[in-house]
Amino acid sequence: TSVPVPSPGSGVIKELFVEDGTTVKAGQKLCSIDIGATGGASAAPAAEAPKAAAAPPPPPPPPPTPKPAAAAAAPPPPPQAIPTPPPPAAAPPPPQKPAASMPVAAIKHAQSLEGAKVQLPPADYTREIIGTRTEQRVKMNRMRLRIAERLKDAQNTNAMLTTFNEIDMSKIIEFRKENQDSFTKKYGLKLGFMSPFIAASAYALKDQPVVNAVIDGGDIVYRDYVDISVAVATPKGLVVPVLRSVENKNFAEIEIALAAMGEKARKGKITVEDMDGGTFTISNGGVFGSLMGTPIINPPQSAILGMHGVFDRPIAVKGQ
Repeated sequence: TSVPVPSPGSGVIKELFVEDGTTVKAGQKLCSIDIGATGGASAAPAAEAPKAAAAPPPPPPPPPTPKPAAAAAAPPPPPQAIPTPPPPAAAPPPPQKPAASMPVAAIKHAQSLEGAKVQLPPADYTREIIGTRTEQRVKMNRMRLRIAERLKDAQNTNAMLTTFNEIDMSKIIEFRKENQDSFTKKYGLKLGFMSPFIAASAYALKDQPVVNAVIDGGDIVYRDYVDISVAVATPKGLVVPVLRSVENKNFAEIEIALAAMGEKARKGKITVEDMDGGTFTISNGGVFGSLMGTPIINPPQSAILGMHGVFDRPIAVKGQ
């Protein structure tokens, strides 16, 4: 295979060390070049070129702008090995051109890069892309500290197990649509999903009092009342005010109590006493679009109900 070999400089070939068609090895001397010489008087080396002219003969270098005299099928390189110039650090190297098409300035530039060290940027420019970053230290208020302590204590002391169940919400949704206008007109509040779940939880806790109980030392304390803690998100954090004696309340009374407690929490007027003494907790992560989760038990309670998103999807009912 014949490949063009770039000349390291402008000059005249004085002597060929290999014949045309000869297989050469890496580092083998091919010819000697008189660097800086021009054509005309020193025509003897050019006379030997026809001997190795299997391909078109190399064009004679013009005097004004001499070009490399190496366009034969296997043109000879200089006596020393021609180094491959390293690519610039900022951009990948362009495709190498044949010797016949490379200007002398390009060859000199390639020679000047021999042994050059790669220069790294003077600074890490990725830092400039990030921009200004700040930190703000805010002291935790008493309520948030207390909630954090209680949640972590629950993880450390309670043996927690989470089970997941799906329910068909179509009946509740239908009931809510049918009674929404009359409920709003009568009580000035919208009928939500929390009141049916709170009422259902109170019914289940009365049926299964062990879930409504609490362990106190070596005793199990059973309650004949149901006080349900309802998690409410506020600008200052998550709070869990307690609705007292829920087993005796209807949907309207539950919605009114929820609205009053939620308004109090959002205004920052909730107290520790408002969040103390619950027997069961309901957390509604569905308002954030969550599909499922593992809520943390609110100690010293024994259980918690986590409600999540309501989604429309096809489902089989009685095999249909």
